Amino acid sequence: MQMLRKNICGIHTRFASLASYKMSSRHLGRAIAMQSLYEWDFNRKEREPSEEEIKDMISRNIREFGPGLEDASFVSELFLGVRGNLETIDGSIAKFAPEWPIDQITTVDRNILRIGVYELKFCENIPAKVAINEAIELAKTYGGESSGKFVNGVLGAMFKDLLAQGEVKEVDKQSPQEPAKES
Repeated sequence: MQMLRKNICGIHTRFASLASYKMSSRHLGRAIAMQSLYEWDFNRKEREPSEEEIKDMISRNIREFGPGLEDASFVSELFLGVRGNLETIDGSIAKFAPEWPIDQITTVDRNILRIGVYELKFCENIPAKVAINEAIELAKTYGGESSGKFVNGVLGAMFKDLLAQGEVKEVDKQSPQEPAKES
């Protein structure tokens, strides 16, 4: 199967210049994980890629978009974490974006949300504020005109719900967190 290399939104072109920007290794890792999830999500409509194809895709994306990436394992951790918790993650997105069935959310926004939800719910070492802000930045960079606001709304509502249920990660107990504000 030939993996998706370019799409009509121009995501490939935007990724080609990622390495030239100075950005944190984790931010770049999230962007590459999003690209990999995009490819996987797009290609699995035809058939589910094998584990070997997935591993090759992630490695190729790291080589192409993040040469010298300090923490390449972070990309795989995000990808595999999202994929391994996909049902729970997509259920959370559906709960907090009820007007948008998961398959009607753009592929870019859907996978940015998946990373954000994964980091909010499953990554104990990533503060909620960081997870939300990083997802918003990815949405502003790679999504459509209103993607940042959409991602902020979904993840902000989810964070407030987690707080109301007392589901606060230890890293967030160190200092009170407020959901990100869209500027």
